[in-house]
Order: sequence, then C-alpha cells, then structure tokens
Amino acid sequence: MNYSIILASQSPRRQQLLQLLDWKFEVLVANTDENFPADLPLMQIPIYIAQQKAATVKTQVLQKKFPNPLIIAADTIVHLNGQILGKPTNRQEAIDMLSQLSNQTHDVVTGVCLMNETQQHSFSVLTKVHFLPLSNEQIIYYIDNYQPYDKAGSYGVQEWIGLVAIKGIEGCYFNVMGLPVSALYQAVEQFG
Repeated sequence: MNYSIILASQSPRRQQLLQLLDWKFEVLVANTDENFPADLPLMQIPIYIAQQKAATVKTQVLQKKFPNPLIIAADTIVHLNGQILGKPTNRQEAIDMLSQLSNQTHDVVTGVCLMNETQQHSFSVLTKVHFLPLSNEQIIYYIDNYQPYDKAGSYGVQEWIGLVAIKGIEGCYFNVMGLPVSALYQAVEQFG
C-alpha cells in the first residue's frame, strides 16, 4: 500500500484496530460538528458525520503535504427503538442508556469515509447486538469501573460489559468497537 494513511479519529479503539492491520498511520483530528440533518436515513447519519470529519482534516493534510494521502474517518451510532443513543455526557445519562439497552436488541451503525486530494468513497455497516437483562448493580459497576463517556450507547463491547451482557452479535464485531475492519480493508484495496 502506497498511501500515507491519516486517521481522523482520537478513538483509541480505532487506532488499535488499524495497528492490528499492520498499517502505518498518523492521527490528525479537528473539532467537527457532529449534528446532522434530521431527515437523513439511519445508514446515512454516521456517513454524513464521517464525511464532515474527513473534510475538516483534509485542510491539515494538504498543508502538511503528505505524499499520496488517504484520510480515514469514521463515526458510530447506536440505534434503539427509533432513538439514537450518542455518547453520554454524565453518569445519569450513561445509566439511562444502559438501562434502555438491557434485554433489548439494538443496531450499531458505523459510517466510514475514505478521502484523498481528489476522490471520496463512503459506506456504512450495520451490526445487530443482543443484550441480556442487566441489573442496576451491573450497570453501576460498569459505569464506575470503566469509561463509558466516549462511547456511543455508553458501552464498549470489548470491555467487561461485553463479556457479561451481550448474548449475541449479528454482523461485524469490530463494527461495534467503532470500525468495520474487513469492509474498510476491502474499500482501501479498491480505492483510487
């Protein structure tokens, strides 16, 4: 691969997944508004936000003159019963979100945007996650011992809660972590 890969994400999980691919990359981020038009279909919402992230970082990439740059940006949302569960802003929001997810099946959708100086390719991947019933004690334990505040839906599948509360997953496990790695790999191979 002859790209200078730039990951437009501060997510340690996305960085870890790219490292597992043995890709060399740099991280560049910029503050991006994560609002989206109210009429967007579910599968388009994270694509829209990922495109905004990539476009914002593109300015920095062009200024730094990376050779053959390829920006990878992603956004993940959790969708339950017609509602999008974003990142909780406080402890009570995290408790409320995990209480809603308890004993339910929800969708995790990650949108990915690949962008270079002249082209852009975007796609999204949906994974269904089936949660077991969670007790209030389990929810409190997780929130008090892990960091749910930077995660859509207030949980990380790779953490304690994923071990004890997830009954099953339909689709890509890594998508629930925040990056559909196999789909990304194929898209990068075909990009350009």
